[in-house]
Amino acid sequence: MQTTIQLRKEVKDKLRSFGTKDDTYEDIILRLYNIAVKEQFREFITSSKDCISIDEARKRHSKLWSE
Repeated sequence: MQTTIQLRKEVKDKLRSFGTKDDTYEDIILRLYNIAVKEQFREFITSSKDCISIDEARKRHSKLWSE
C-alpha cells in the first residue's frame, strides 16, 4: 500500500539532491535510512558512556579475585 508524504518544496528539492536520475524518492529515503542506521550503530559501539579504562578494569578484577 502506498502512502503520500507532504513536504515543502525546499525539502523535496533537498531530498532530490541525494538521488540520481533513475532514483525514486523511495530509493533515496531508503538509502538515507540505511545510512542513519549505520551511523547510530557506529555511535553506539564507539560511545564511551558507562565504560571504564582497561587499567581500571584490571584493578577491579585484581581486587575481586584477590579477596
